[in-house]
Amino acid sequence: MGPIVAVEVPLIGDERRKNWAKVVEAVDDASTTGWAYEGTFVAVGGIQDLPVGAVLLVYGERGSRGNPQIEARVFVVGGDGTLSLEATARGRAWARTLRDRVVELLEAPAPAATLPWTPELRAYSDEAILEEARRRGLR
Repeated sequence: MGPIVAVEVPLIGDERRKNWAKVVEAVDDASTTGWAYEGTFVAVGGIQDLPVGAVLLVYGERGSRGNPQIEARVFVVGGDGTLSLEATARGRAWARTLRDRVVELLEAPAPAATLPWTPELRAYSDEAILEEARRRGLR
């Protein structure tokens, strides 16, 4: 995994119902339930320090206890602390629905390390940045 960044982990569903998030590190192909996802749980609804490139599974329920409306989302943690939505599933088959996509994300090559370019730095042209690098004695 990459460097650690602060990420706002979303709360899905109703906070009075079941909700959780997990940094997925492996998937058990033989399982079609939520137990297929191996990794570390993290708190939802606040900021957590997560590795860049991590696959984050977020689960939540709304509705009644007897008939919950389930939603699960898969994100990848970006170098700038953002989450990119990679997959969504609803209903009781959510775990199997997401499994293949999560495996693909885990098997993908690790993203190249990125610098935390700020919006101010992005405003400069490539030429201006190269000129400043030369001025500092960099090639």
